[in-house]
Amino acid sequence: MLFAIGAGPQVIGVSSFDDYPPETKALPRVGALLDPDVERILGLRPDLVLTYGSQGSLEAQLASAGIRTFSYRHGGIQTIFETMRDLGAATGHAASALSKVSELEAQLDAVKGSVRDRSRPRTLLVFGRQPGSLQQLYVSGGTGFLHEMLEAAGGINVFADIARESVQPSQETLITRAPEVILEVSPTRQISATDAVQERAVWSPLASVPAVKGGRIYFLYGDYLVVPGPRVGLATERFARALHPDAFQ
Repeated sequence: MLFAIGAGPQVIGVSSFDDYPPETKALPRVGALLDPDVERILGLRPDLVLTYGSQGSLEAQLASAGIRTFSYRHGGIQTIFETMRDLGAATGHAASALSKVSELEAQLDAVKGSVRDRSRPRTLLVFGRQPGSLQQLYVSGGTGFLHEMLEAAGGINVFADIARESVQPSQETLITRAPEVILEVSPTRQISATDAVQERAVWSPLASVPAVKGGRIYFLYGDYLVVPGPRVGLATERFARALHPDAFQ
């Protein structure tokens, strides 16, 4: 978000997992959500530190050192936009943040317009499972940015009625919910065409599920698909292209 709104040159340190945009790779690493390196953060002498909403202890340590913090939490798409606007105000880039949010809103509107007249398939959005099995299955519930992206892309979330970001359904529940499409998203686990065949076969015990019966199981890769940030429009379009390929020909 900082780089997207023009505050990239002000960034002096990043978390252990930041690798986008490429400029982040040359910056000092200061730990992550569960293991922030307070000594290194202090050594960089920042004016502002971005923290997640659950990092109360880190915020208290920084406050005692006289360092201002900006606390955020993940939520829906509107939360992404609100965070970007607030970051713009906090870093002196209010105008460019507003412009970027408007650009993202236009991207999402364009995706919605492309699929508006298409039928909306009942979709299971999977963002985690044990490779080669249906164990440790995590799917999108009816709240959060992934759910909202799926809806904007022209799908109906089969777990829309569950007011949680993450659901761990049983196989029996999946049979009952009967998704017509299964979208599996992964930030890093790119697989070959051969592996994709094998991973689709993992779903064969659920042969009565329409998505399995009809072969509508799609694997999507890229960290932008699961990161609530300025690539949300691009990710939503990727969902839409999987669900409604004819709308983008």
